[in-house]
Amino acid sequence: MANYRRERIDEDSAKELALIIRTLKDPRIPSFVSVTSAHVTPDMKYCKAYVSVMGDDSVKKEAMEGLKSASGYIKKELSTRLRLRITPEITFALDTSLDYAVKIEGILKDIEKKEAATSGPEEEKE
Repeated sequence: MANYRRERIDEDSAKELALIIRTLKDPRIPSFVSVTSAHVTPDMKYCKAYVSVMGDDSVKKEAMEGLKSASGYIKKELSTRLRLRITPEITFALDTSLDYAVKIEGILKDIEKKEAATSGPEEEKE
């Protein structure tokens, strides 16, 4: 039962963090920052939030700095919204899974094009 509670807190934390980040007025944090997931430790003291930022490396770096500087305000807002006994310390990590997926998809398309180019004339002869 405790595992279910932690999963629910993870989901609620991610949802509320996304709403809070959307309201931030920091110019370093672009509007296209999304929270992909959040993981709260079993003792409820720490929360690691994974965020996805569209853009080049400089935009990602600035967004992460902006989130780090706003973490105190974000923690305060999260405590009022979730109403937990202990509000976890929030750390943000860049989620690179989307970039990785795009890279893999590009590689697969290149392989598919190469196979189509090499097998295309042979199939026509048969």
